[in-house]
Amino acid sequence: MKIATYNVNGVNGRLPVLLRWLGESQPDIVCLQELKAPDERFPEAEIRSVGYHAIWHGQKSWNGVAILSRVGSIEETRRGLPDDPDETQSRYIEAAVNGLLIGGLYLPNGNPRPGPKFDYKMRWFDRLIDHAAALLESGLPVMLVGDFNVMPTERDVYKPERWMDDALFAPEVRAAYARLLEQGWTDALRAMHPDETIYTFWDYFRNAFARNAGLRIDHLLLSPPLAARLKQAEVDSHVRGWEKSSDHAPVWIELNDTPRRRRRGPAQAEGLAR
Repeated sequence: MKIATYNVNGVNGRLPVLLRWLGESQPDIVCLQELKAPDERFPEAEIRSVGYHAIWHGQKSWNGVAILSRVGSIEETRRGLPDDPDETQSRYIEAAVNGLLIGGLYLPNGNPRPGPKFDYKMRWFDRLIDHAAALLESGLPVMLVGDFNVMPTERDVYKPERWMDDALFAPEVRAAYARLLEQGWTDALRAMHPDETIYTFWDYFRNAFARNAGLRIDHLLLSPPLAARLKQAEVDSHVRGWEKSSDHAPVWIELNDTPRRRRRGPAQAEGLAR
């Protein structure tokens, strides 16, 4: 099964790019962010025409998240995080799809830092961490997917020294991401590419994509049952080079139907031979 995340940066304005990528990549499940469209403007008919069901949580001009599926129905379980006092920002949607529980999210940017927007980001992150713990405790095959607006390490940002004061690279934000992983989540892309320079976002300015001056801010986090099934994780970086494309590229993983078999050590192999 192939699951993807894609910050489309305007689902209607970039609909031809989205449909082209869906046709080319054919992911089974997709989480979208930054729809920038109210619920009534979501292009359901066009997305259905290429074989996908959809649920969405829209907002005029800003934010907005959706989940698409071509492998069965989408049973929505939640929109918005628990105890969120600001329900005007559409940033989280959760659903059961084809045996998985998927939380699609668009974490706040937080700039400028310090300030109210950064404070809101950290409060939202805290609520996400609390909800993530409850999801893990369920024991279900769960993933958290989307634009986290976090570069977890210096390896995830071009010229990190230029980003020290930015809300995407702030020590508090990276520490919050580390706390999330410490619960037991696996960062799928980094797990499959532990030492590579790999980005998911390139600014429109200063020829960033051509220079590969990017950031890794789009993540797929897997609960232990799903981490055991992880087969592949990649970035469709070429999509960023298409005309009128988003400043993000789609990121996807492939899961095996069953957990990977662990390699036996010499002692185990000897024991089996007896």
